[in-house]
Amino acid sequence: MDRLKCIAVFVRVVEAGSFAAVAEPLGMTAPMIGRHVRALEDHLGTQLINRTTRRHSLTEAGRIYYERSKTILAELEAADESVALMRSVPRGVLKIGAPAIFGSACLAPVLPDYLNANPEVRVEMTLNNRVLDLLEEGYDVVIRTGTLPDSGLMARKLAPYRLVACATPDYLAQHGTPSHPKDLTAHACLGFHPGAAFDTWSFTIQSPDDEVIPVQVSGPMSTNSGQALRAAALGSVGIVLQAEALLLPDMIAGRLVRVLEQFSPKPLPLNALYSPTRAITPKLRSFLDFLTAQFGTNRL
Repeated sequence: MDRLKCIAVFVRVVEAGSFAAVAEPLGMTAPMIGRHVRALEDHLGTQLINRTTRRHSLTEAGRIYYERSKTILAELEAADESVALMRSVPRGVLKIGAPAIFGSACLAPVLPDYLNANPEVRVEMTLNNRVLDLLEEGYDVVIRTGTLPDSGLMARKLAPYRLVACATPDYLAQHGTPSHPKDLTAHACLGFHPGAAFDTWSFTIQSPDDEVIPVQVSGPMSTNSGQALRAAALGSVGIVLQAEALLLPDMIAGRLVRVLEQFSPKPLPLNALYSPTRAITPKLRSFLDFLTAQFGTNRL
């Protein structure tokens, strides 16, 4: 007999208390139920159920085997459900959290491709530069820039977030063009940390060990809004260091000029975070795959 079927019948008998009680639900006769249990006992070489005319009771071996068998059957059922879940259509509300600039300049332009491919998904996207709490605030996925703390969340690594340093032609005509990152100490630099009087910008120079050059800068303005820094830079207030995706249209139009082209601002790590304790639903899996295709490390 099928051993797995015998185990399933045995567990049902234990939970129902008799052979007869499970015969009809399983579409068998009571003698057939008995044969399945006996086949299992013969395989194990020990009695699992004490049978009397009035009642059935588990032997010591039966109790141990029942507990283990119940766990195995539950795991098999969960495995079946997981596969069925993977094969189902992505649907429902997908709650996404992302940094403001990445969300508006990078993700929003390609998001229609995801929505067109998954018409039964509705996206709720929050753009915020504060650290969003994925679990407490109920997000399916949160995209974060910078080094990750040890949070216990699962992370899908994306391509590093590229930055550029720019200023207007007017600013550079008045104050000169820096030729080395250290020259920035003499320039008005627009800082990203809210309320901070200074910031540290890091550049890399191509060398055998990719030397990192940190520079402490200062300037007339700092804010947590990349768009506000862009506007200030366009007003010739100073040099801005921001996401390439945000400043690229201004560079193409000539409104901003890239400085220190021979040096590369150190890119920020970029990760998509999700909970290890929640099931990876079709909508979440499809979106993580979409992020990897659009912004994954293979696009470096």
